Amino acid sequence: MCQDCGCSMTHDHHHDSLHTNPQLNDKKTLSVIHKILDKNDVEAQHNRDHFEKNGICAFNLMSSPGSGKTTLLEHLVDQTDMKYAVIEGDLETSRDADRLIAKGINAYQIQTGSACHLDAFMVHGALHHVELEPLDICFVENVGNLVCPASYDVGTHKNIVLLSIPEGDDKIEKYPVMFRRADLVLITKSDLQQHFDFSVESAKAQLAKLNPDVQVMSISVKEPQSLQPLVDWLATQQAGLKQQLAEQA
Repeated sequence: MCQDCGCSMTHDHHHDSLHTNPQLNDKKTLSVIHKILDKNDVEAQHNRDHFEKNGICAFNLMSSPGSGKTTLLEHLVDQTDMKYAVIEGDLETSRDADRLIAKGINAYQIQTGSACHLDAFMVHGALHHVELEPLDICFVENVGNLVCPASYDVGTHKNIVLLSIPEGDDKIEKYPVMFRRADLVLITKSDLQQHFDFSVESAKAQLAKLNPDVQVMSISVKEPQSLQPLVDWLATQQAGLKQQLAEQA
């Protein structure tokens, strides 16, 4: 976790962090961290306003590296009629954005340098490079990291967390913050389940304890039919947002 940006302390769990991280035990450090988080939250709402002005439902994709975020986005374009763009986050290179652009997907790369997560200001900058008006949904593919991205609201409407079969089902309880904040957990690379000691039932039980309202789906890009429940879920979220905006108008 970053020691300079305060992402080791979240709004929901700052009291626990005080006891486990002595560095956060002085008032000056706490004041700086709260200012960072508060400014980020204001900018995050600004991003949501941008999305909602264009009727777009936005999704924050989070996971460890290699769980299949970019691969999923590459294959999803063949499974849905919804138009989407992707804001990509990585420390270096534009490889992920280049892969998506090669598939005809509107993608913009953010290179964070040494930052282990995206924040709302980075996403806001990227929005100026994405044509929002034609879109139905937008994905923010966060930096691969099971800890820090969960602490920062980037201005999306829903959080999707990916957990791949090769990672093991123990990651849920070992890295609980991200899973607590998930609206949907995707167990990816499900075609490999027979080759790994991963219990889907155990994973669901752990998630139910941490986050009783979370939805769970097992998917594999090698089995395109497994993506249909995800496509339906995304369409439902987008329709729900549009109805909400219409009622507010």
